[in-house]
Amino acid sequence: MDTFTLLWLGLGVLFCLMELFLPTAFVELAMGLASFAVALLSLVIPKLPIQIFFWMVFALVFLFSLKRFVPKKDSYLLAEATEAQTLTSIEPGKTGRVLFEGNSWQARCEGDFSIPADSKALVVGRQGNTLLVLPEDFQNQT
Repeated sequence: MDTFTLLWLGLGVLFCLMELFLPTAFVELAMGLASFAVALLSLVIPKLPIQIFFWMVFALVFLFSLKRFVPKKDSYLLAEATEAQTLTSIEPGKTGRVLFEGNSWQARCEGDFSIPADSKALVVGRQGNTLLVLPEDFQNQT
């Protein structure tokens, strides 16, 4: 085995281990697989510049092949009018706290309503880490 073959095998192992410990959506795995492919190719093509070219081509091919295995990021969707429990009172235009899905969230009342502490509220949306809420009986208040 020549020096370049060992170099490509070592790089392949290094990239695959990096993917194992630092997940990067298969980028390092693709580079590792490309290194293994070039290690085989280096037995036939001894010139390093040509090997580097093939490594880049193989890495791109493997990267786009593995891309379909990366899970899609779904945005967090709230169900229509989900119920929450207020922990503090929420005045119009101000924020308070609600208990939603077992966690305490910052919440802001949508509209000119005041929601007292320890009452039910309807979660109607989300802006960043702040839930948008309405009083449970907001239809009766309009």
